[in-house]
Amino acid sequence: MTQAESNATTDRIFVFQGGGALGAYQAGAYEALHQNDVEPDWLAGISIGAINAAIIAGSPREQRIANLRDFWHTVSSTLDFGWSAQDNTLRRIQNDAAAMAGAVFGVPGFFSPRLMTPMQVFANPDLHVSFYDTEPLMKTLDRLIDFDLLNDCQTRLSLGAVEIRSGNFAYFDNRMCRLDSRHIAASGALPPGFPPIEIDGRYYWDGGLVSNTPLQHVLNVNDASRDLEIFQVDLFNARGDMPRDQFEVESRVKEIRYSSRTRMNTDDFARRQVVRRAAKRLLEKLPPEFQNDEDAQVLRSIGHEYDVTIVHLIHRRASHATHAMDAEFSRRSIDEHWKAGYDDASYTLKHPKWRRRGRPKDGIQIFDLARERHLRVGGPAT
Repeated sequence: MTQAESNATTDRIFVFQGGGALGAYQAGAYEALHQNDVEPDWLAGISIGAINAAIIAGSPREQRIANLRDFWHTVSSTLDFGWSAQDNTLRRIQNDAAAMAGAVFGVPGFFSPRLMTPMQVFANPDLHVSFYDTEPLMKTLDRLIDFDLLNDCQTRLSLGAVEIRSGNFAYFDNRMCRLDSRHIAASGALPPGFPPIEIDGRYYWDGGLVSNTPLQHVLNVNDASRDLEIFQVDLFNARGDMPRDQFEVESRVKEIRYSSRTRMNTDDFARRQVVRRAAKRLLEKLPPEFQNDEDAQVLRSIGHEYDVTIVHLIHRRASHATHAMDAEFSRRSIDEHWKAGYDDASYTLKHPKWRRRGRPKDGIQIFDLARERHLRVGGPAT
């Protein structure tokens, strides 16, 4: 199916989860999709997923990969150690050293540590609620993103954040308001490291505090007039092995916390799709005297006829990864995450099950084909 044919009947949506340095996986996955002319009509992201999504939506198609590479090369530019540990134990030490360097000195083009000068202490309220300054991120976003293009809405963009005072989830959408670097930074303002972002008198934190994936949002706001083809690119795997030590406990806790139970949400939506189809079939069997019954009207409101295809692309934690995997911006790790995303997306697009897919049964079909690739090469089976 060509891009033009797909767009005639289907909204293609890329959903990007939050996950810090692991976000390079999303950039690699997008590169493979881009090379196969699989382009989004709608991008939805949270935290680092919001940054990747905004760079894609705010770049001309021919410049998207270059701008993503620019961002990821910038943030990993000072953490290239010049040697590559092969042993897992040494690699973990190297990874932790990179994470520590980022924590102490900041990450170029992303965030810098706050200086405890008297002027800052007394005049900068952000100093009391955050450890880092994200002004470097704002400058990077302004350099890489064409906000006029982004706000032309050629590609829809939705960014998830949390309004601090109410605790409610909020989505910034270029169809609803004009977006700028503040909206992107708000989606990734994870406390206590990063400061809250003020927009129109309200203050926002990272959307991952409520949910680390925008999947539920795009499913809930669909107007049911078109089918959906969703590429869900996750950075934390809900499935995993039993931890063997305290460090693996920390890694597993982080995966469970930030995976946002993507598969559970997907399975729940699949059940609702089955109910929608059943409601529609039942309405067609009702005799005329019951067509306007109050209960029939309720069933009619949920019986929309549209198909949903969901493709899972999920980052699998490497054997040498540590609990600081999302805060570790070394060039080697960033390149590995990028390649993993590229390989998973390429494998999925070439898979016979994907190429031969038809209309979804009961209104939904779900693919997690990259998992097979990891099983075949002896990687993580989760």
